[in-house]
Amino acid sequence: MRITYVTITYNAAAVLQRTLDSVLNQDYPKISHLIVDGASTDGTLDMVNAYVEKSNAAGNGHRIQVTSEPDKGIYDAMNKGLRSIDGDYVCFLNAGDFLPSSDTVSRIVAAIGDGSPSVVYGDTDIVDNEGRFLHHRRLAPPEHLTWKSFRHGMLVCHQAFYARTDFAIATPFNQKYRYSADVDWCIRIMKEADKENVPMLNLRMVVANYTQEGQTTLHHRESLWERYKVMESHYGRISTFLMHCWFVVRAVIKPGAI
Repeated sequence: MRITYVTITYNAAAVLQRTLDSVLNQDYPKISHLIVDGASTDGTLDMVNAYVEKSNAAGNGHRIQVTSEPDKGIYDAMNKGLRSIDGDYVCFLNAGDFLPSSDTVSRIVAAIGDGSPSVVYGDTDIVDNEGRFLHHRRLAPPEHLTWKSFRHGMLVCHQAFYARTDFAIATPFNQKYRYSADVDWCIRIMKEADKENVPMLNLRMVVANYTQEGQTTLHHRESLWERYKVMESHYGRISTFLMHCWFVVRAVIKPGAI
């Protein structure tokens, strides 16, 4: 079984090293790592080239593919990654995010076993810009995930969402969204899995460390509105409105719940 990671970079030298190291140090050999760079002008590509040399010297069996050219934003770059993936499952691991331990991929593959679920998913820890643990992600993955689960929020972040490649390739990111196309992408993949009656697998472990400061944090208000529109497109206007009314009530009753 081959696992593919796609990392999108643009002037990411300040945070990228821990991402590269976490993939480099995996003890599982059948890993592909696609680095899709948006023509960085800092030290990102020097860092990536050093990573390729280290991986080759280690003889760990990993395949690394690097492209660097201007793009039309992060979801355009992610679609470029989708067009190049191979193997059985793909996960988008952002620059700054990282795998929690050297046996993370081995444990994921062992959990999948001889099965072929449409999606395998796990939990996430939140880290700061230095990669230090802050807390477990508040939204926890449900025992049985379906496309309807995301009515309650993005219960599985995309760094902990491993899509089977046939579903992933058939579901490009919708570039009309600037901040929340990942939410839409996950929902659409789960919808297709439901149509084909292909189960999903809860890994019941932390599979990603997620950097708190990302584009959705920097553009928080725009991201929230766009995510609302994504949910409305999948769950309907009335259902989405009522659910968000409940989010507001819950936040008043229990501050910090949203």
